Amino acid sequence: MRISIIGLEDERYRRQWQLIANLFFEESQIVIGNEDETDLQIIFSCQVLENIMVSAELKDNNGKGYFSTYQKEMVPSESEKERFKQIKNAVAHVYLTVLQDWTGITQKWGVLTGIRPTKLLHRKVQANIPMELAHQQLKEDYLITDEKIELMQQIVDRQLAVVPDLYSLQKEVSIYIGIPFCPTKCAYCTFPAYAINGRQGSVNSFLGGLHYEMKEIGAWLKEKGIRITTVYYGGGTPTSITATEMDMLYEEMYASFPDVENIREITVEAGRPDTITPDKLEVLKKWHIDRISINPQSYTQETLKAIGRHHTVTETIEKYHLAREMGMNNINMDLIIGLPGEGLSEFTHSLAETEKLMPESVTVHTLSFKRASEMTKNKEKYKVAERDEVEKMMNLAQDWTRDHGYVPYYLYRQKNILGNLENVGYSFPNQESIYNIMIMEEQQTIIGLGCGAASKFIDPHSGKIIHFANPKDPKSYNDNFESYTADKIKILNELFS
Repeated sequence: MRISIIGLEDERYRRQWQLIANLFFEESQIVIGNEDETDLQIIFSCQVLENIMVSAELKDNNGKGYFSTYQKEMVPSESEKERFKQIKNAVAHVYLTVLQDWTGITQKWGVLTGIRPTKLLHRKVQANIPMELAHQQLKEDYLITDEKIELMQQIVDRQLAVVPDLYSLQKEVSIYIGIPFCPTKCAYCTFPAYAINGRQGSVNSFLGGLHYEMKEIGAWLKEKGIRITTVYYGGGTPTSITATEMDMLYEEMYASFPDVENIREITVEAGRPDTITPDKLEVLKKWHIDRISINPQSYTQETLKAIGRHHTVTETIEKYHLAREMGMNNINMDLIIGLPGEGLSEFTHSLAETEKLMPESVTVHTLSFKRASEMTKNKEKYKVAERDEVEKMMNLAQDWTRDHGYVPYYLYRQKNILGNLENVGYSFPNQESIYNIMIMEEQQTIIGLGCGAASKFIDPHSGKIIHFANPKDPKSYNDNFESYTADKIKILNELFS
């Protein structure tokens, strides 16, 4: 779909136009200026005085036209950036509206294309804006539907019940530890994840660097008297390494980190059932870790084969029961809506199988075509459900979780996500992952250790976020882990001085 933009020929809008067009069309191209060979023309008019008034007229090649106007009082500001932001939002309103009218598709998240919509509602709570007014503002400012605003409110309420001091945790940190190895790489994955077979040398070198990072960061935290809220072992698959290596890693955590016994939550992703063994579960139990993920993604064997997961459906169920028997008291299971070849019947089957197990939490992801994934590079090989069916699956997940006592507690969105939907974490009350809340709502610094681990340093005074990422490939990490650790400590010293 080629869309020409006329009358507002300013490159600063291009990214917004592209992101919103992508909500409607699988392939879209924005052309700024009048051009004959385009599928749609959108002609803008913009006037800014005391009010912002923007109009847009859409014309297609069949002579059909749609028109939208948006007017809003300009909030006075000396900042040119803030003034432009207000104008940009008005432009997004009319652009989205004419595309909705032309396609007949309502975007339930309105003009939002960002990852963390619940942050918007948290800001309004922090500003003491009454709930009814906050909802009205979200609807007017972003065109979010009542359905999604209600979901946001449920999640914000639950998060504040689970972490009552959410807005005052800036003086603590959470820790993310990345283990970049998996048995195989899934077709939809872009996480740092290297097939572990034949890589023992890389694993050994990587673990040496990771232990160094843990020692140095732990020493800094102890020196500054800074507590840890949560620790999360992700990846890759952290249970890809051996039981002995896991044992040494958790021993290092207890030796290096301050006051480990009082950390609110420690989670280890054991997402691939083919990595779970009795001796690894014994190690987890030894170090008082009982919150893990065991991720089926689907309970259809043909799907698992198609996406590159080499475990069986039976193995997922067996490993779940093994973990239960060996003391894992808080198990999360991930399901993905819209996997290749799957429709409503296959997803209904996955929910029925989940019902037999009833894990403490279920995270429902909607498939996203991530740019660097195998699935995106070879889209013709992977047929996925149409938008309407994907939405039916999401509605089924919402109904199923509610009927079985689960409540939504965190949410995030991704680019190129099927149906412009969302990923939602559901749990039984008081079994939520605090780390998932912290990473999504960005209320405190999260220090990333290990290969591909991203750190988010949040200034406790201004709220400004500084991003820092370790390299994704083990060799680069192994060659430079000392310098990356020093860089992180330098940032921490500036923020916590």
